[in-house]
Amino acid sequence: MKILMIKVSALGDIIHALPAAAYLKGCPGIKELHWLVEEPFAGFLSGQPLIDKIQCISTKKWRQQGIAESLKGVLNTIRRLRREKYDLVLDLQGNSKSGMFTRFSGAPLRFGFDAQRVREWPNLLATNRHITPEKSAEHIIDKNLALGAGAFPGGPPAPLQGPLLADSHYLIKVEKKLSALREKDGPLIIFHYGTTWETKLWSIESWIELARSLWETKAITPLLTWGNEEELEAVKRIASACPQTIIWPRGNLEELMALLKMADLVVGGDTGPIHIAAALGTSTVSLYRATDHRRNGPRGKNHAFLQSPMDCSPCLLKTCPQDEHCRQTIPPENMLKEIHTLLKKQHLW
Repeated sequence: MKILMIKVSALGDIIHALPAAAYLKGCPGIKELHWLVEEPFAGFLSGQPLIDKIQCISTKKWRQQGIAESLKGVLNTIRRLRREKYDLVLDLQGNSKSGMFTRFSGAPLRFGFDAQRVREWPNLLATNRHITPEKSAEHIIDKNLALGAGAFPGGPPAPLQGPLLADSHYLIKVEKKLSALREKDGPLIIFHYGTTWETKLWSIESWIELARSLWETKAITPLLTWGNEEELEAVKRIASACPQTIIWPRGNLEELMALLKMADLVVGGDTGPIHIAAALGTSTVSLYRATDHRRNGPRGKNHAFLQSPMDCSPCLLKTCPQDEHCRQTIPPENMLKEIHTLLKKQHLW
């Protein structure tokens, strides 16, 4: 049986779909598992043994080139999918865009979420099997697994998260970079400041205080990662106020995966690098304000989280008049306590 799994974006959501891929890969009768994904994330899935073939779309690029190119890109993708003669499609995205590719994939069986769980109602018109996850399926990973189990009941136990493998070539490359940047041995702790939402960020002052505390208590030098120019400016402010930090020279997604694999601990908000680290098996400490750790957070004993204690959290708002106050509700000393606990488990403190 040849299966197409559709989860096109964003990075964190793709990571949360990996356990569903692992579940499907272990089901008897499934010979090939393909994944439809936006081109910028294809490198993330490339080389992963769970996936037999990656099908790419480039909707942002198509839109920039105009209506004609968009239509051409969509039609070419549909033709490519139909040539594969899929037996079944699982639409984990649940919106109109994914629904279009689901509906015209040519697959006779098209599984998706029901009206209560789908992101955009037109997706319901694209699927002909609608799955209702149990109320206990609070985490997005469990919701994705419910869709897989709805299509293939009685499959193997699925991992809590991942699995994800880092490429050996990039592991060697990153190790050389680290040796040149770090003056001394010790725990490799990564701070990732950035997120896609303002309401997921932690204050720069809090990051500075946490970095200083790590240096003063254990002489640990955090590594600061970033994803765009705005995040780089924030990271520079942190490094300027706390010289006992190192700014990582940004590379491609495969290098980031290798770096996160080599880390002893990754600290950040509800953002892609935190979820990548967890899928790679690296410990994490993460903070949540607008979003809910019960839905998005890494799972397992090697992960810790802090949720804002405000009554309105999680609010799911991308902008909020109380944003600055909310950032202050997660104190650096609480983050340091969780870092201490996880490093102690690894005998690194």
